[in-house]
Amino acid sequence: MPTLSSPDAAAPVAAAKPRAAIVFNPSKSGVDELKKAVRQAEKRHGWAASVWLETEADDPGRSMAERAVAMRLPLVIAAGGDGTVRSVAEGMRGTGTAMGIVPAGTGNLLARNLEIPVNDVPAALDIAFTGAERPIDALLVDVTRPDSSTEQHVSLVMSGVGIDAAMISNTDPALKKRVGWLAYIDAGLRILPMSKPFHLHYRMEGRHSHRVRVATVLVANLGMLPGNIELIPDAELDDGFLDVAVLQPKNAWGWLMIWRRVAWENRVLRKTSVGRQFLDLTGGDKRSEMVYLRGTAIELRVEDGAQELEIDGDEFGVATAVGFKTDAGALLLRVPRAQ
Repeated sequence: MPTLSSPDAAAPVAAAKPRAAIVFNPSKSGVDELKKAVRQAEKRHGWAASVWLETEADDPGRSMAERAVAMRLPLVIAAGGDGTVRSVAEGMRGTGTAMGIVPAGTGNLLARNLEIPVNDVPAALDIAFTGAERPIDALLVDVTRPDSSTEQHVSLVMSGVGIDAAMISNTDPALKKRVGWLAYIDAGLRILPMSKPFHLHYRMEGRHSHRVRVATVLVANLGMLPGNIELIPDAELDDGFLDVAVLQPKNAWGWLMIWRRVAWENRVLRKTSVGRQFLDLTGGDKRSEMVYLRGTAIELRVEDGAQELEIDGDEFGVATAVGFKTDAGALLLRVPRAQ
């Protein structure tokens, strides 16, 4: 006599659809369009409805990312500019959870250097949901304030002490909203005539300290700026090193030589063997106006008073000392797959 059995007894159990978290600033324009694009991407790639986590004025992403990681979601997407991306990375560093980026800021330097589209939200979402996973370095930034208090932040892009930070803090918000990163040039032209060099001590990886008179010191995790400007051509996101540019022009001619080096030598001459030979013969890489350094850690100490600090394009007040060290491969990013 035949036995009866459930028709579903041997059927495989359907796997639950993966779910992402979206960390976003609710005060920014385009939120409705972003939500619509996310719903469409979820359907295209077979993901469940995402968890939406709003940033706050005093917390632009870190605790939201930590909450998403605690929920064991496989993907956290930062929708915003470099500041939002940096804050989300602070909550994800070392977790092994994948992080996607939907650029929605002014510079979007990290996205540009990773070749994530900055003006195509659906394409950026496709990369976030289905892209390759690439570990990149993070820079840990230890800040000492004039009152001797200390704090730590994360940098993924580039930080500056001196005129670079002053330029960012003096950028016109209305102009920035209209013309984007070009507003920084306007701020630079206004700040440059009033800027004064200052004395600073730097020490690479515990070596001997050097005293220099500088306009600004930049510590970078990458080297490409908007407009294909190669400020630090050898910087790589995943090489385990930080790259430093010490700018010490003595006058207007010195600033002109720095611009020549960035716009002509780095972008053109260094691209060919003939150009590199020319630079070697003429001493182009040894000019004192702009010195490049590389290592896994650097300490900066302002000799008198304090200087303004910026991290990844956001102003961070003034500091008397700043230390940087590399946390190699600390962040797992979704990037375009190789063609």
